[in-house]
Amino acid sequence: MFDLTPLWLRSIEIAPSTEAPTTQFPFNLPLISAGLQVKLECPVTFFAGENGAGKSTLLEALALSCALPTMGAREVEQDPTLSGVNRLANTMRLVWSRRARHGFFFRAEDFFGFQGRISTMKRELQEQIAGYEAEMGENVEANKAIQRAIGFIRGQIYELDARYGRDPDAKSHGEAFLSAFRSRISAPGLYLLDEPEAALSPLRQMAFLKLVKDAVEAGSQFIIATHSPLVLRMDGAQILDFDAAPPSKCEWEDLASVRLWSAFWSAPESFLRRL
Repeated sequence: MFDLTPLWLRSIEIAPSTEAPTTQFPFNLPLISAGLQVKLECPVTFFAGENGAGKSTLLEALALSCALPTMGAREVEQDPTLSGVNRLANTMRLVWSRRARHGFFFRAEDFFGFQGRISTMKRELQEQIAGYEAEMGENVEANKAIQRAIGFIRGQIYELDARYGRDPDAKSHGEAFLSAFRSRISAPGLYLLDEPEAALSPLRQMAFLKLVKDAVEAGSQFIIATHSPLVLRMDGAQILDFDAAPPSKCEWEDLASVRLWSAFWSAPESFLRRL
């Protein structure tokens, strides 16, 4: 499905460390404790596996190591809950074909925080406008300077509205997800997404895959942690199974989650009787 356009990021390496506190999270995770080497072979790489396998932890550390901006309430380096992940990022060695200048890190669990962050930015900009307007007086030249400043700030508000909508809260959770992806995945770069399917219906998940496909054709690379068999089915993508330590390449039909869904749909009543 994908051509051989050079990837931005080629591999992720974490060497076994005699100094790291291996009894503490995240160094006690099986995929970390013995060292890790992940080779990225496709423009889209999926991290698949059970809860607690370390997919999100590795993605968070990668976002820190890449210094990517975060679509969340705060940047990952400012998140006090990620101190252990910060230490992990410091042990990480990345091999680049070319350093990405664009991209971001997205965590589904923090999307409401991101919307709140945008609302706060707009409110603060509007307060700045009110403050400048209060300063206007009889000095014509001073008023011109103030009007230029107000015009610049209104331009920033316009850009936020154009990118995220005048009232993001008026959209459903899934619509807000897709809208944010469409507005932020705008230039070739590296995009790290943690469970982007969380708020998306099956139909919206297919729309998301189309967005990823178009971005890859424009030169982007994606690393995505997901539980969705539908998203994981993307043609031409590399799937790494985190139920194995170290994570290993896996075919879609061999994933435990896909086998479980297949078994459920073939005989749902046999599963529901056990509840």
